[in-house]
Amino acid sequence: MTCLRACILLLCISLAPLAAASIGPRADEPTSAAARPIDDPILNPLSVLESAGQAVAPSPGGGSRGGLSTALNIMIVLTVVTLAPSIILMTTCFMRVLIVLGLVKQALGASTVPPPQVITALTLFITLIVMAPTLDRINTEAVAPYRAGEIRDYDELWARARQPVRDFMFDQIEAGGNWSSLYMILERRGIDTSEPERLTRADVDMISLIPAYMLSELRTAFLMGFKVYLPFLVIDMVISTMLISMGMMMLPPVLVSLPFKILLFVLVDGWALVCGGLISSFAHKGELALHRAHLLLALT
Repeated sequence: MTCLRACILLLCISLAPLAAASIGPRADEPTSAAARPIDDPILNPLSVLESAGQAVAPSPGGGSRGGLSTALNIMIVLTVVTLAPSIILMTTCFMRVLIVLGLVKQALGASTVPPPQVITALTLFITLIVMAPTLDRINTEAVAPYRAGEIRDYDELWARARQPVRDFMFDQIEAGGNWSSLYMILERRGIDTSEPERLTRADVDMISLIPAYMLSELRTAFLMGFKVYLPFLVIDMVISTMLISMGMMMLPPVLVSLPFKILLFVLVDGWALVCGGLISSFAHKGELALHRAHLLLALT
């Protein structure tokens, strides 16, 4: 149940760009002219949902309060339910894991094995493992205080719940060094990035952060996929050269190389190596601090 509540809040955080154009800074982040206040109710999707529910709720006497029709309400709910899984996966590690596992499957040359359902299920479980610290933070910092009555309004709940997700996305961008995608998005939105050192995380709203995070994840995923692809490419080239030298040009090289690639992958326990590498490739706040300390020690 704890994980379910955290996932629900994560869903609201992911749906926020559909309800607001920007998001204000957190409490401990310095504010700037480009950042909007965090207590603005218009930017809080939880407050928006509450207001919408009050607007469409029937009156006590059974009459209409001028809200939306039942059919329109059902259509809106179905639309949100349809888009919600895609939107929530954009703010997690799902995309990187799915792309890398898909490239591994393609590198093996087995188009139907393992089936897509198996790859997707494995990706979901890896996503839960990687996102567990973030979900725990959402539960500890937002869900538990709200249930205990320490949080009285949706603004504070929203501020506490969205911050772990923002930290996770910023950590992955920083770990990959993919700030160029974020600067590109900010430039297209009219924000001055000529002096990046003066920008803070509070200046980056969710509308800019989510696409920048997705571009960062795509770049990282394809780099990891390229490294995984190389050994299988070497096997394909060796098999092709041998077949050509033997005059067996009519025999498809993939048909001969597939057993060797599967044998190599099984001998090195490839799935465990790939999944373990994917899980360890995601950085968290403490890991980044430790990485900086090791880097400073190496430089000194």
